[in-house]
Amino acid sequence: MSDYKLLALDMDGTLLNELSEISGENAEWIQKALDIGVIVSFSTGRGFESALPYAEQLKLETPMITVNGGEVWARPHVLHKRTELSPIYVKRLHELAGQYPEVWFWAYTTQTVYNKERWFDASRDYDSFHWLKFGYYTEDDRAREAILAETQSWEAFEITNSSPHNIELNPLGVSKASALRELCGLLGIEMSQVIAAGDSLNDIAAIREAGLGVAMGNAQEAVKLAADAVTLTNDENGVAEIIKKYIFGT
Repeated sequence: MSDYKLLALDMDGTLLNELSEISGENAEWIQKALDIGVIVSFSTGRGFESALPYAEQLKLETPMITVNGGEVWARPHVLHKRTELSPIYVKRLHELAGQYPEVWFWAYTTQTVYNKERWFDASRDYDSFHWLKFGYYTEDDRAREAILAETQSWEAFEITNSSPHNIELNPLGVSKASALRELCGLLGIEMSQVIAAGDSLNDIAAIREAGLGVAMGNAQEAVKLAADAVTLTNDENGVAEIIKKYIFGT
């Protein structure tokens, strides 16, 4: 048995396979970790409502990190901390998206997700909402790089991705790592007692700061370079492999 007390799992590309399912083997080994007292926590770019059904599937009553650290939940439905994205910046990010008609965009509020096809009613304004995260998606490298350069120049965001074709923007200082530090304080444990696993740039900060950072076999190359170890892919039950190897030592 190891001394790790918290296993922080990214969802898409990590816990979930390419069909967005939790495999039977991953579920079995998560339960084994829970049974010996390890806290298993989602650490995801998804919003709470999107992550919740998977927590319920695993019968988790443990903390959750959602929207890349914008929300920290003491347990499902019990919010511990939320950091909002300024509506001034959301307006600017939306205007920037308008310069690139081919680019898909979305924005998380505390209540729902707006996107290119479904934006809020013109009778309301940006201050009417509690914003959490903004994102862009395009397979046009030049458009994505131009948006990235522009948003970086504002020096206002944590800029990451959850796939090679997107850009995700959270308030400056908000990341899965900052959320994990918050959770450790809440739980009375050290970051050295955390295993963090993921596959994309929004996982790098947590992977670097955790006691053990694990990249999935399908992770982006930058994530693998930042990690202490690389496991199997999300379609090969990589999460189960992490638990077997680093928690149970088998």
